Amino acid sequence: MVVDNKATVTYVQLLKEDLVIIRLVPKDGPVPDFKAGQFITLGLPNPLDNGKIVRRAYSIASHPENKDYIELVIRWVRKPLPGRLTTQLFNLKEGDEILWLKPTGRALNINEELPNGEKDNRRIICIGGGTGLAPFVSFAQHFHDTGDKREIIVLQGASYVDELSYKDLLTSLEDESIEKGKDAWNFKYRASISRPQEWFNRSWGGQIGRVETFLRPRDNGLSPLEELVDDKITKDNTIFYVCGWQGTIDGVMDFLKPKGFVSEHEKREDGSFELKYESYG
Repeated sequence: MVVDNKATVTYVQLLKEDLVIIRLVPKDGPVPDFKAGQFITLGLPNPLDNGKIVRRAYSIASHPENKDYIELVIRWVRKPLPGRLTTQLFNLKEGDEILWLKPTGRALNINEELPNGEKDNRRIICIGGGTGLAPFVSFAQHFHDTGDKREIIVLQGASYVDELSYKDLLTSLEDESIEKGKDAWNFKYRASISRPQEWFNRSWGGQIGRVETFLRPRDNGLSPLEELVDDKITKDNTIFYVCGWQGTIDGVMDFLKPKGFVSEHEKREDGSFELKYESYG
């Protein structure tokens, strides 16, 4: 039997008409323990279906060390039909009540050990398409607050510059890395805009194209990602985490498979792999 918990909406930031950040505070007890990369299931009664509870899962953008609230970044699904739950979420106001089930999911759990039992110290590349960035915002803050010194790079893909939902936060984390030095905090953030020709994106001067174009080699044989980290990306020195539409997952694998990378779903007999992913469509 499903047992719903209750939470209060304490913060609503409408980034654009179909993109919102919300914060929830549990009503009976603390913010639950969870792992960076997990998701939480929200629920609301649907007035068009005799009050039946509609539930959907959303990746958590806040990090496990934050016990003040749970933060989510949510896209309003409008095509082919308006999402039954997301439509209601976009009508929430601060002070409203919402139902939730405890965080779960293992697809994007941070890998801590290699198959031989040694600590996994590989470079971590996080690739988030759209709201698929959310688990990697959690990753970045978790690594920062726990003092994890592994190299971590977050790559974000969006259609428009106003969809770079956590640009300021992630840029500030990179600024801190530059200030303190990579031996203390080794973090970089970059974004790519897929519709640079549109007027709204006229000021964009960064990477263009889908987020996986960070992996496409230039004429010098190096990809923008390799130029960013000043190193060749190999299956021995790097592990990838990817979240977004299936097209994003497939696009990333198109570049990585020829380099010998395999996903956790297709791991080798010895248990080794170099990519974890979660697809939401």
